[in-house]
Amino acid sequence: MVAVVVTGIGLVSALGKNLEDTWQQLIAGQSGIRWHQPFPELEPCPLGMIAKQPAHMRVLTQSVVTSALKDAGLFPPLPDCGVVIGSSRSYQGLWEQMAQQMHRGVADKGDATPSSPSLPHSLTPSLSHSLTPSSSLEDWLETLPHMNAINVARQIGACGMVLAPMAACATGIWAIAQAALLIQTGQCQRVIAGAVEAPITPLTITGFQQMGALAKTGAYPFDLHREGLVLGEGGAVFVLESAELAHQRQARVYGQILGFSLTSDAYHANTPEPEARSAIAAVKQCLDRSHLSANDIDYIHAHGTATLLNDRIESILIQRLFPKSVSVSSTKGATGHTLGASGALGVAFLLMAMKKQILPPCVGLSHPEFDLDLVREARQSKIQRVLCFSFGFGGQNAVIVLGKDF
Repeated sequence: MVAVVVTGIGLVSALGKNLEDTWQQLIAGQSGIRWHQPFPELEPCPLGMIAKQPAHMRVLTQSVVTSALKDAGLFPPLPDCGVVIGSSRSYQGLWEQMAQQMHRGVADKGDATPSSPSLPHSLTPSLSHSLTPSSSLEDWLETLPHMNAINVARQIGACGMVLAPMAACATGIWAIAQAALLIQTGQCQRVIAGAVEAPITPLTITGFQQMGALAKTGAYPFDLHREGLVLGEGGAVFVLESAELAHQRQARVYGQILGFSLTSDAYHANTPEPEARSAIAAVKQCLDRSHLSANDIDYIHAHGTATLLNDRIESILIQRLFPKSVSVSSTKGATGHTLGASGALGVAFLLMAMKKQILPPCVGLSHPEFDLDLVREARQSKIQRVLCFSFGFGGQNAVIVLGKDF
C-alpha cells in the first residue's frame, strides 16, 4: 500500500487567522465564540465568527489553500495535483443573499418582471458585478455547490481530478479519505484536500434554532450542563503526498494517514442511531485497516458537538471500544461547530498535537458528565497514534487515524 503523508496545512478559524495562531489560542484554553448579531432580523446569539461580518466562501477558501501550499513549500501552477475540497453549505450564504435581493426586486416592481440584482461590492471581483439572465448566467453558475473545488483547481493550476464531497459534518474527513485513495490507487501523487465552511446565514441559524440544537450561551462539549452547538466559520486544507514524493523533495512531514472508514446509519435525518452500531463499525473498520487495536490509540479528537444526544452516544462508543486511559477532547468549545469543515479542523489539531506532543483541551468543559479521560487543560503527552471522529446528520460516520512516525 502506498504511504500517504501530510506535508502542508492551511487553517483559519474563529480562534485565529492561521494555523499557529489558532493552535496557540487553543492550547491556552481560549474560545473564539462571541455574541454576534450578523443579521438585524435575528436576535443576537453566540457564534464562532472570524471577523465582525460573515465570511465569504471563496475568500476563505483561497486563504487556506494559499497557506497550505506555502506551508508545504509548493508554488502554482501544479497541473498534476488532485483537488478534493468539500463543504456542507458551499455558497448557501450567497444564494440566500440573491434570493432576498430578488424578492425585494419583485416587491418593488409589483407585477413587473424583475431584473436580477447586483451583488454587494464586498464580494470577490468575479462575483461583484450585476447578475442578469442574459449576460451573467456564468456568474450564477459560479455559485453552484461544486464550484468551490473548481475554483481551487483554477487557483493552483490543477488540471487533474477535482472532487467536491458533501456529507454533512463528516465532509472534512471524507475529503481527506478521498484524497488519500487517489494517492493509494496511483491516480495522483499529490492532492490538496480539506473542507471549508461559511455557515453564518439566516437560514442555517434559523434552521438549527427550530431544531432546538443551538446553544443559548456557549458550547460546552461533554459537560453536564451543555446546551447545544454553536455555529462557527473556518476551514482546513492539507497537502497530501505519497511518501515517495515527499521524500524525493525532502519535504517536512506532519504525519501519515494510516486508515479511515466511512459508514452510514441508514436511520434518521438528524438523530443518531441509538446503539451507535454504524459508528462503532466505522471505528472498528478504521482500526482494522490501519492494523491497529484500540489500545494503540493515544488520543481521540471527538466530534463533541455539545448537543445532548451526540455527546452521550459518542461517550458510550468510546467507553465500549477504548481503554479508560485514552485521552479525549473536543475543540468545538473553542472554534464553534464548523459543520462540514469540523473534521478537517480536527485533523489539523491532531497533526499539531503530534508535532508538539501536546493534548489540546476541551474548552468549555466545567462539569464532565461522562467517565472519560477528558482533557481539561492542555498537557504534555507522548502522542504517536490519534483518531478523529465526525458524525454528521443523516447518519454519516467518518473516522480517520493518523500516525506520527514516518
